Amino acid sequence: MGEDEGVNHASAVRPRIIATDLDGTLLRSDGSVSERTRAALTLAEAAGLCIVFVTGRPPRWMEVVSAVTGPHGIAICSNGGAVYDVRRKELVSSFPLPRQDALAVVAALRAELPGVGFAFEYPDGFASEAQYDSPMWDDSGALRWIAPAEEILASAAGDQVFKLLARHPTLDPDEFMRRARAAAGQHAEITRSSPMLEISATGVSKATTLALWCAERGVTAAEVVAFGDMPNDLPMLAWAGTAYAVANAHPLVLAATTHHTADHDADGVAEVIERVVRGLEP
Repeated sequence: MGEDEGVNHASAVRPRIIATDLDGTLLRSDGSVSERTRAALTLAEAAGLCIVFVTGRPPRWMEVVSAVTGPHGIAICSNGGAVYDVRRKELVSSFPLPRQDALAVVAALRAELPGVGFAFEYPDGFASEAQYDSPMWDDSGALRWIAPAEEILASAAGDQVFKLLARHPTLDPDEFMRRARAAAGQHAEITRSSPMLEISATGVSKATTLALWCAERGVTAAEVVAFGDMPNDLPMLAWAGTAYAVANAHPLVLAATTHHTADHDADGVAEVIERVVRGLEP
């Protein structure tokens, strides 16, 4: 059982959207979707709820949920930088980081944090600097280019960046984020869901893109139940009418949310979805 039962949806606004982060939240530590979670997602769709995956992952990393998407099959990827139809494997819309802002961020972080390395997510893959050392990129075969950040941004791909990533070899991740925001926060949104920083266009976050997608369908924040675990989830959790942190969440996320559920390896999201669906039953 989770730490917090949450709201009584029978007496509150009827939820219409389940918006959930993936890594560290819906997915288990091994990156899998458990059988209980699969069943809960199916149950939610059958009850008329729409599941929206809201993740820092790029669109090309959405195969993990392709088998468990309901009829909507929508993912908000790259921390709000892209909306992706998982079933059709189509990019629906994107909110790229302007080239001049990316260059300003790169310059500011190079000056403030020597040793930083950069990588760039764009529609058909990614590019990185040689010093951007991360095993996360080794499995997709999507690396298109290794070059200095300034050279990548000067190319045609430079104006198609969903997300700029930054990695430092020694800094504590939270200290890295704090110092990066102080140095370059006026040029972009800077957050993280792992040791690397994730940098998006000013005004683009999981919350803004989810809010836009919902507004286009006449859905209000009060009708959204959201789940997350890391700082990049904080805007979404603040926007949603009902927000849950999983038990394994970052301390900032646990402190910012009223409702908590079991950790991702104990199917905390599924536990809440089951309760939400029960509350919808006559």
